[in-house]
Amino acid sequence: MASSYRSPRRRRRAAVLSAAVAAVALVVSLVLAFRPDHEADDGPAAATPVAGTQVTVSPKAPRRKPSPASPSPTATAAATTPSAATASPAKPSATRTPPTVSATAPLAGRIRPEVAYRGVATFYDAGTGDGACLYGPSDDLMVAAMNHTDYESSKACGAYVRVRAAGGASVTVRITNECPLPCAPGQLDLSAQAFAKLADPSRGQIPITWTLLSPSTSDTVSIRYKTGSSRYWCALQVIGHRNPTARLEVRAGGGWRRLPRTEYNYFLSADGGGCGGAIRITDIYGERLTVNGIALRPDVEQPTRVQFARH
Repeated sequence: MASSYRSPRRRRRAAVLSAAVAAVALVVSLVLAFRPDHEADDGPAAATPVAGTQVTVSPKAPRRKPSPASPSPTATAAATTPSAATASPAKPSATRTPPTVSATAPLAGRIRPEVAYRGVATFYDAGTGDGACLYGPSDDLMVAAMNHTDYESSKACGAYVRVRAAGGASVTVRITNECPLPCAPGQLDLSAQAFAKLADPSRGQIPITWTLLSPSTSDTVSIRYKTGSSRYWCALQVIGHRNPTARLEVRAGGGWRRLPRTEYNYFLSADGGGCGGAIRITDIYGERLTVNGIALRPDVEQPTRVQFARH
């Protein structure tokens, strides 16, 4: 009887002890779950990064595979910071360095200011006004082709000259073409429209004198890269200059590199050095225009907003 009476009491005691142990285990797990440094906590470490700043991920942060719909913090910061490759190109800007002696043209070739040249004028069908200088079509057909000698491998391209006939009539033309041999030194082959302002076209050829001008103009200088230009090969052309262009240099290797001028009126960088970088243009009077922000975009005329001084 004694034996059967004590057995239920023992069973009740064991049940109480089991319940107490379970309660203690529950309390311990709750304490651990609410500790501040628990790895499941996404508190301050999950703050949204500021665009354009570098994001450093805590080593304790859980490694989650980013969802395609929501990029990770690092990807978000990179997407909102434009890179050099995708940033919008800056607008061209330029600075002017005036010549030390403005009254002379130390960089002029055969055609010099304040010199009267004698020769004959003939005429040709100028078509759209384009020619060997490769400026392209123009609405202004007051143009001329310079004889081969005075053309001087395109140095005469873009020059403005005033042409006078023996009777006193005059016309101002821009050199856009070359008159090949046998055109003699001093000869100008005028557009038919320009010749008609000097004499009746039936005459065919007339004696003339002509002088270099530095005209009044509202145009500004522009730069154009030749078709096919890239960072490995490029050719640049100066357009709309008031005075003849003597030099073109590009920024390369920490200094200025002078490019050779071709007969087709482009300055050539055969190895791509300086292509797409800063450009420095010098006229025959020694004035320099330093241009930044010209994109390497072939066959696009890009204005510089500046012009050489008038002489």
